[in-house]
Amino acid sequence: MVRLLAAFTGPRIVYGWVNADGSWCPNTRVSTHTCLEGLEGLKLGDHVFIGHFNRVDGSNGLVIEEGVQITNYSSILSHSSHKAVRVMGRRYVSDPNPAGYIRKATRIGAYSFIGPHSVIAPGAQIGKGVIVQGYSFVSGAVPDFAIVGPQAHGRPATIIGDTRELDRAVLQRHPELQAVYAHWAGKDNLRRALHGHLHSNESEQEGT
Repeated sequence: MVRLLAAFTGPRIVYGWVNADGSWCPNTRVSTHTCLEGLEGLKLGDHVFIGHFNRVDGSNGLVIEEGVQITNYSSILSHSSHKAVRVMGRRYVSDPNPAGYIRKATRIGAYSFIGPHSVIAPGAQIGKGVIVQGYSFVSGAVPDFAIVGPQAHGRPATIIGDTRELDRAVLQRHPELQAVYAHWAGKDNLRRALHGHLHSNESEQEGT
């Protein structure tokens, strides 16, 4: 349906997504003008948003968990061929297992945000509640609730903050949202968001 609409209209956001295993995500929204590859290896959670002009590559396994937001002009990858093409030259097209070809499963944790013009490299494991700022290159593991941003051109993004600190003021002003936040983030992370870093004895007292 998404591809059919793309052929006859400008960019649109379509509600509803069916994964290869048949699971239905009624609140997931996907642009008609995002390139989706390897659908058999792509698993979206519900409440995911994927905006316009992205490349989403599930060829070697890609899990995008509940509530993830992917803005525009980003690449979320589970394979990389540029090294193989360079080193093999004309032999690349006829070799079933090209040297230097990277195949790695990628995951983006629940309620994370991917800013525009970012590249999520094959094998990246992004935790929940993460913000990836625009123009970032992300590879390897990113811990839960990290804010990562670009460094010098061509270097992997680095951790520059914590989203729980960003969430504190809103959660304090709207206590009715705290149970919703704790449902996906966990009670310990709700406490961290509300009160900042807790020493072990303080954490134990709050848990009693």
